[in-house]
Amino acid sequence: MALTKEKVLLEYARCVKDTSYALKTYLQTYDNTQSKYVPLELFPDQESLIRDYDTHEENIALKYRQAGVSTVTSAWVSKKLITASKTKPEKILIIANKLDTSVEMASKIRAFIEQWPSWFGVNFSNEKNSQRHYKLTNGCEVKSVATSKDALRGYTPTILVFDEAAFIEADNDFWSACMASLSTGGKVIVISTPNGFDPIYYSIYDQSLRGMNDFKITEMYWYRDPRYAKDLKLIKCNDIVHYMLNREDYKDEEITLDYSHINPMKRDFDEIKTHFLDGYKPYSSWFEGMSKKLKFDRRKIAQELECNFLGSGDNVIPSDTVEKIKENFIRDPENKFMGGALWQWKEPVVGHKYIMGIDVSRGDSEDFTTFCIIDFDEREQVLEYLGKIPPDVAAEVAYKWATMYSAFVVIDITGGMGVSTARKLQEMNYKDLYVDGINAADKWKYNPKAIEKIPGLNFNSKRVQIVASFEESLRHNFIVRSSRLMNELNTFVYINGRPDHIKGQHDDLIMAMAMAIYVGENSFTQLEKVTEQTKAMMESWMVNETPVKNATRDFNPGLPVMPNNQNHHRRIDGYTKKDYEDYGWLFGGMRR
Repeated sequence: MALTKEKVLLEYARCVKDTSYALKTYLQTYDNTQSKYVPLELFPDQESLIRDYDTHEENIALKYRQAGVSTVTSAWVSKKLITASKTKPEKILIIANKLDTSVEMASKIRAFIEQWPSWFGVNFSNEKNSQRHYKLTNGCEVKSVATSKDALRGYTPTILVFDEAAFIEADNDFWSACMASLSTGGKVIVISTPNGFDPIYYSIYDQSLRGMNDFKITEMYWYRDPRYAKDLKLIKCNDIVHYMLNREDYKDEEITLDYSHINPMKRDFDEIKTHFLDGYKPYSSWFEGMSKKLKFDRRKIAQELECNFLGSGDNVIPSDTVEKIKENFIRDPENKFMGGALWQWKEPVVGHKYIMGIDVSRGDSEDFTTFCIIDFDEREQVLEYLGKIPPDVAAEVAYKWATMYSAFVVIDITGGMGVSTARKLQEMNYKDLYVDGINAADKWKYNPKAIEKIPGLNFNSKRVQIVASFEESLRHNFIVRSSRLMNELNTFVYINGRPDHIKGQHDDLIMAMAMAIYVGENSFTQLEKVTEQTKAMMESWMVNETPVKNATRDFNPGLPVMPNNQNHHRRIDGYTKKDYEDYGWLFGGMRR
């Protein structure tokens, strides 16, 4: 039945005011399970997302696979377009890593626009009506692009949508250009599943948590979705994947909290969340089915289903190791020097072995010069520097602190910057410098080859071995204190099989500590082995103090027969046991 003009005005006003009502009343979406179009239903998390879009100018959505966020966002955009005035049209720009992804969202928006009643009075314009870029008769536009430097050329959006933002391969310059395009006003929407600690999506999310930007976070979790959590259970276990693959090893009645009897729309998720702190993990038949499709790949499950940044990327350091470091070891430094660039956790302890790793930059580039000192005896980080200084100044700063800790110094001489630092340290007569290819066990002996070679280590030539040693040490409770280093661990990933930092991030502190640990494990361990061998040899020279049993009856063919009244402790060389007690300290095995 056609609406009267008065009712149309009332309905139009209600749609403008109540977005959730408008979407649920007039839009439909295709349901694959029923093979037909059904009314667009919104569950609580989706309604919260819609409200945030209406209320906030900057939004970021954390979602799981099949959360319907792209669909709901497309529906919301279509409503903004259909209700916009000709004097203030909306211009939508959709950006994704691939053009197909952005075009797919533009197509969803188009399909929803076609569903709105004709009394809204908006149609597609003949002026521009392609799949990638189309206009409406009220002056609104929708354009879809892939990530590129030219994405914003000639187009100033009022609403900027980043789809699957965590997978966009771009740097901070691109992001800055995008935000600058909204300087005169507008909205930005960032949606994605996690992909490790990427430079755009994760950075926005992390900064929002710390109050460093104005983005409103909308978190969506599968266990709150009534479509996927009808038979929700909480399982107390260390690893939900291990539980699903080894069900026979668990007693369900002892570790399960069953929520399947409670209507999904009436569950208390604040209470459920408290059980997570006790070691419970959410589980449903849908979750297991999706995990099976992902071949029970823990990284994929973390990324696609659990909205977990830590476990979702190709991180070099395992996520559980990083989490353990974060919870148990990270602490603020006891002292800060050089304007906060140098952090100190512990002062030197006499007798401890210290190693300094130095990674040098030019001092004017994006990279930082860093050095790290570790206490090899305690297996602990004690000092760290992070700043932008020239190589010769780096040598002067490193000299001071290496001298204070009597540290064995290893320098990365890859690329040449470290060579200047190494030569400067030699000019300053610093002796304990690591020289690659020289036997560390003989480092106190004169070696002409050591003088000829440039002190240091070519990191790139041994990258795999150094990083492997670093990763192994962290797994075996090497103590990392620095939050700055912790941030680098989060973005240290495998890129084409090679351990490296993700674009726009840094790994300078990792390089410094990894070199120190590698040299410590190889050089100091050799030195300790040689020292133990020397000690054992020296002790073998000492006289055995075991009392002689029945000396008068023992027969030794190497000794002449002595009368009973002579001293049985005197050997044929004329020295007595007392002589050895008095002068044995000269051999290093005894002290007076």
